[in-house]
Amino acid sequence: MLKEIRPALVSFAALACLTGLIYPLAITGIAQTLFPAQANGSLIEQDGRVIGSALIGQSFTDDTYFHGRLSATTAPDPQDSSKTAPAPYNAAASGGSNLGPTSKALADRLAADVAAARQDNPKAPVPVDLVTTSGSGLDPEISPEAALFQVSRIARARNLPEAELRALVESRIEGRDLGVFGEPRVNVLQLNLALDRLGRNRPST
Repeated sequence: MLKEIRPALVSFAALACLTGLIYPLAITGIAQTLFPAQANGSLIEQDGRVIGSALIGQSFTDDTYFHGRLSATTAPDPQDSSKTAPAPYNAAASGGSNLGPTSKALADRLAADVAAARQDNPKAPVPVDLVTTSGSGLDPEISPEAALFQVSRIARARNLPEAELRALVESRIEGRDLGVFGEPRVNVLQLNLALDRLGRNRPST
């Protein structure tokens, strides 16, 4: 009996050691050596502390900042654990709203958001990614058109020239991966950090 069981036990131990210990340690070591920032979550730091990740969006609602794509993620309602409450960019509950094209709630919400966006910039068509949610609810990026659409609002709120803000947006546009995959985009958190630096670096009047 032991003669038949021993090879199986040895194979099990060898494979467990190889796939459960050696392989993960090797891949972790390679990742930490070649791609340390990506391996650690693409974290963004400011003044020595982590303020977010380049991979997960954050909620910006103030008129002085660029707003990201809407998020439909939720979390347990603190008042009633049997229900959920809106919790934008909740990475523990990634997902969309699951509202279909015939949903009245979705149509009403879209109409209200489009009307609000047009108040910020009545001269330009509203970019679709400013009024729709993504499948993940965690998108950290918006289209260049969505960022440029918000320039007039931020210029008024910060008393900055629109041309200066447009140049800032254009300097932060990331192209398609390898030139063919995906679409041009702007990371909202990094853009807002650059916006704050722009304000600090302006000479006082």
